[in-house]
Amino acid sequence: MTLDVAVLVFARKPVPGRVKTRLVPRLGEWRAARLHARLTTHALRTAAAARCGPVALHDTRSQRGADLGARMRHALTLALRRHRAALLIGADCPALRVFDLRRAARLLAGGCDIVLAPAEDGGYVLLGARRLVDGLFEGIEWGSSAVYARTAERLDARGVRWHALRTLWDVDRPEDLDRLSGLRPRMRQTGANPMLNSAAARTAG
Repeated sequence: MTLDVAVLVFARKPVPGRVKTRLVPRLGEWRAARLHARLTTHALRTAAAARCGPVALHDTRSQRGADLGARMRHALTLALRRHRAALLIGADCPALRVFDLRRAARLLAGGCDIVLAPAEDGGYVLLGARRLVDGLFEGIEWGSSAVYARTAERLDARGVRWHALRTLWDVDRPEDLDRLSGLRPRMRQTGANPMLNSAAARTAG
């Protein structure tokens, strides 16, 4: 079964001092921004390798909306006008793999309206949609540990057919840098920039 799925990569512009701020005490502003840029590159390459459909980067210049929920809704609205489904992923989850994207696409093709990949911190790292769900993004405390739980509650309350993928982690705290260094062999295989690998190696330990 095939499905025309757009893959949207959400990322902030890599401005020193404005991205990955919780990593600045360990990396410094410039290295934190550079790491964010490399993670974005890796996310784009993973999305392209999944071959689910066209891949588009949505950075802060192209995002529209007062908060993250409004920006995601706007991006999905545009994508679903041209494609039968869309996957929206962040740029800071290097543990997200090609097979995760392909599975999400298959679930949408099989009849699911929404697919989520929960994050260890209580958010989610992937949202797949075949249609928009009213109220899904409103009133959510973005960045809190309750984002995934609140979203799941709303989907259940509205009787939406949805599915959860495996729980993953993202690079947001200093301790995540050590986990990132463990992904270097696989990231080299998928064509990630070696500067990302060396940044993780320099911060390990």
